[in-house]
Amino acid sequence: MTDSHSNSHVHYRTCCLCEAMCGLEIAHNQTEIFSIKADKADSFSQGHICPKAVALQDIHDDPDRLREPLRKTAKGWETISWEAAFDEVAAKLTTIQKEHGANAVATYMGNPNAHHYGTLLFVDRLIKAIGSRNRFSVTSVDHLPHALACTLLFGNQLFFPVPDIDRTEFFLCIGANPVVSGGSLMGAPGFTKRIKQLQERGGELVVLDPRRTETALLANQHLFIRPGTDVWLLLGMINVLFENELVNPGKAAAYVDGLGSFRQEVSHFSLSHCASQSGISEEEISDLAIRFASAERAVAYGRVGSCTQIYGTLTAWLIYLLNILTGNLDCEGGIMFPKPAVDLAKLGQLSGYAGSFDRSRSRVRGLPEFAGEFPIATMADEMLTEGEGQVKALLTLAGNPVLSTPNGRKLDRALEKLDFMVSIDFYLNETTCHADIILPPTGPLEHPHYSLGVHAVATRNSAKYSPTLFKADTNSRHDWQIILELVSRFGADSLIKRVKNRLSKCIFSKLGADGLLNILLVAGPYGSFVPFKKGTSLAVLKKAPHGIDFGPLMPLLPKKLYTKNKRIQLLHPLYKRGLE
Repeated sequence: MTDSHSNSHVHYRTCCLCEAMCGLEIAHNQTEIFSIKADKADSFSQGHICPKAVALQDIHDDPDRLREPLRKTAKGWETISWEAAFDEVAAKLTTIQKEHGANAVATYMGNPNAHHYGTLLFVDRLIKAIGSRNRFSVTSVDHLPHALACTLLFGNQLFFPVPDIDRTEFFLCIGANPVVSGGSLMGAPGFTKRIKQLQERGGELVVLDPRRTETALLANQHLFIRPGTDVWLLLGMINVLFENELVNPGKAAAYVDGLGSFRQEVSHFSLSHCASQSGISEEEISDLAIRFASAERAVAYGRVGSCTQIYGTLTAWLIYLLNILTGNLDCEGGIMFPKPAVDLAKLGQLSGYAGSFDRSRSRVRGLPEFAGEFPIATMADEMLTEGEGQVKALLTLAGNPVLSTPNGRKLDRALEKLDFMVSIDFYLNETTCHADIILPPTGPLEHPHYSLGVHAVATRNSAKYSPTLFKADTNSRHDWQIILELVSRFGADSLIKRVKNRLSKCIFSKLGADGLLNILLVAGPYGSFVPFKKGTSLAVLKKAPHGIDFGPLMPLLPKKLYTKNKRIQLLHPLYKRGLE
């Protein structure tokens, strides 16, 4: 459509820079953006926008954004053709694996991949084509404790419960700052407005954080807990619940096991000890526990601050248990499970990525895998420590681990010693500067967008597809196209494999990211393969530029549980050992 600006058109889009999924109204012509404003008609964000959205224009226009493949030479970087880049990458990685074994090539997946459906739908093919056990990602310095808890409690690492913030009466926020983040693992645009609405209906926001964050400034109560001691406060709260007979799982009692064993395991953590460890007084812990349990609808939520600490694993688990013990699991105003148009958890189960733990250990430090990945903290060790299985090459897909992961200087040294490195990224940064080849995908406005990963943690069921705003240069490649080209070149050492690779590439190239997305939409909970029956499909989403609202979160348990017996085991042996 056009607006009042001469020769200007309006494009509706979802911002891909965080989990808030803000709807945007972009005024533009064929080559230039005039303005980026909030889409007041967006079915999910309803007119909210934050300063990050303007950065989409900055990224698109940035002269430093890479648009063609680069190769490092003795004289510096040189531009090369896509075919030459693909061939060199495949040849170098194949040679290294032949000489040193499949595990000599490692992979690293950065955070931006969660916001790109093209990558999410195709990257599994690349991982399997490389065939290395040395897989790393941002997960271990982000949300691993939550993913592990979801695996052990609910049977699937991608089956996340999120706060039903718009219907709760008591919001306990632990180590998170959703006013700024937009609600990580909780898509909640306009969090400030939502909290004010919570308070207007007589509800409370209580923040546990050693910092006076933007979210804490809105709180009815801010408890300055000692850093890294959330586990003690949660144990104290839970024991107060048991001692005052306030434990009531509600309808979840019908499918929860191990309550008695759990109570026995936590009983020896005295309130006085929990208070001395956390810096929160016994009276404050008791009062908080009783208020939380007494609220008609309450939710406890924790994020990065509760994850990236020494007791992060126990803390994430206890946050879920606090919700379960007070009858706030799968209930309005508590923590509930989204029902996205593309069922990511089911897709993960079918593809073997529902979650696993400690099936293998890293070579150098003996750290356990989670979901087939080792902790990023040991990636440099695997590169620097000589011996069988040493990592000699690395493929990175977005992210900047030299800056974002522990001991970046050590990783910086390790990357410098690799035999070969390739990065799929459109920027030169502290990590990609070590690459021998850089393969830049199209920019965020040069390809369609669907928030495949983020809809799975949204606080309301919805779906929205954003078409391409600016047509990409003919010499550019989308992320999924880069992945397909690399996959087609791996394992081509026999005629049968070459034919298989070419056939697979032909099929998936024809289908594309949109074709695969459409299949998943039609196969999803709101779609239908029955002819003439109305259901969600890509064609339907294309006709709804502001998105489609499927309604509030609804109870899904126990039917939707991914555990084998459709029950929740409160006290997994892993957590029992952690309490000892």
